[in-house]
Amino acid sequence: MRNRVYWGVFLGPKVFIAVILLAIIISIVSRIFSAVFTQANSRLTLLSTTTTESDGISQPVLNESQIQDKPTQPQTSSKPGSALDKTEQNTEQADKWETVQMRVTAYCPCERCCGEYADGITACGHKIQPGDTFAAADRRYSFGTELVVAGYNNSETIKVLDRGGAIRGDRLDLFFHTHEAALQWGVKYIDVKVRRSS
Repeated sequence: MRNRVYWGVFLGPKVFIAVILLAIIISIVSRIFSAVFTQANSRLTLLSTTTTESDGISQPVLNESQIQDKPTQPQTSSKPGSALDKTEQNTEQADKWETVQMRVTAYCPCERCCGEYADGITACGHKIQPGDTFAAADRRYSFGTELVVAGYNNSETIKVLDRGGAIRGDRLDLFFHTHEAALQWGVKYIDVKVRRSS
């Protein structure tokens, strides 16, 4: 008789409904967390409303003399596979140009493009001067990385000197001095030559 009363408590209609509701709630909560974590790890695809931001990682502020090209002296090593040999290989890789297809947009230093960061200073600390040409890029392209973008700056070399809130992955935001010029550039999907700084 006792066993029947004990199991009767767990098999009642109220408990059955409570278990079903609990299963539904757990399912919904797990889907919400899954969606949030998936969205947090995915790339942001936004229009060219760039908000300049400095990296979350502490990066040193560079001045123009530090950004200029500095020729590197090739190091020699007596043993293949030694640390010096690996450094030489890394230097050679840094000197090579690679072609990357990118989504290239444009921005200017106005408040519409830069929001609260419209102070005339880029994320790497560069003060914008008349005639400057540079790009904002994702953190994977370190400050000083050289780029050649067809149709911008007479297809001459420019450098990555800025970051942007919507600039993630293989995206660039080219700097123009006026909002009209930035709008005229629009959005282009083009091959960009990239030479990473060492």
